[in-house]
Amino acid sequence: MNTSYLVCALAGTLVATAFGQPHQLVKKWETEALLKTPESVLFDAGARVLYVANIDGKEPWTKDGAGSIGKVGLDGKIIAAEWVKGLEAPKGMGLSKGKLYVADIDRMAVIDVAKGAIAEFIAIPGAQQLNDVTVDKTGVVYVSDMKGLKIYAIRNGKPEVFLEGFKRPNGVLAQGDDFYVLDSGALLKFSKGKQRTTVVEGMDPSTDGIEHVQGNEFIVSCWAGAVYYVKGGEKQQLLDTRTQKINSADIGYDPKGKVVYVPTFFVNTVAAYELK
Repeated sequence: MNTSYLVCALAGTLVATAFGQPHQLVKKWETEALLKTPESVLFDAGARVLYVANIDGKEPWTKDGAGSIGKVGLDGKIIAAEWVKGLEAPKGMGLSKGKLYVADIDRMAVIDVAKGAIAEFIAIPGAQQLNDVTVDKTGVVYVSDMKGLKIYAIRNGKPEVFLEGFKRPNGVLAQGDDFYVLDSGALLKFSKGKQRTTVVEGMDPSTDGIEHVQGNEFIVSCWAGAVYYVKGGEKQQLLDTRTQKINSADIGYDPKGKVVYVPTFFVNTVAAYELK
């Protein structure tokens, strides 16, 4: 039995009372260490591939032109470590109508997926550290600014401030009429009228990625090396690789196959886990 499975199983037993049968993450595969500081993974259900945001370069927030988007198969084989080049330090991604929207420090890169090329850049005036991306059911693109403490909305190519007043906003998720934000260890929910409620708090403060499972259930990753299952106001730790110094940045998720894809940042891989 591998170490990851043991950690997940032990963590799950601690919250068995709150969750009934605890969830687990069972490792399926891990890519070769050929990716370049992978920060984010996005599952493309239509193309059946994973897009990986490679920061590369020396620093996560440096404009050095070293960033790229990689492409990985669902079997863990790297199709192209640098499928699309010409980025600075890419992070979160969102997919809509054949376009891949990528947060790139202070701008949004728009990639034509069919062509595998950058179609345009959308400047976001005042943005400092753009991080996670989500797209709502109407096609509006949202991106968090971790340092600027704002969430921007991009409608018809034009950005505007959507939400503000955070500690360290990162992961964002548009789900139905609700909008979710990970903010320094807490999961916040904003209703259609922007009414704010705290769903759960007390997670590692480096909260990074969020994916919807079903109903009021979510998977949350933390950059430092922790992954949680959130159900209502309860949380269960599924993975903890902090002592091994293995990061778990902005995760991707295949809802049909129930597979969580974890980018390991400095380890230069993506690991796949089946959610049990």
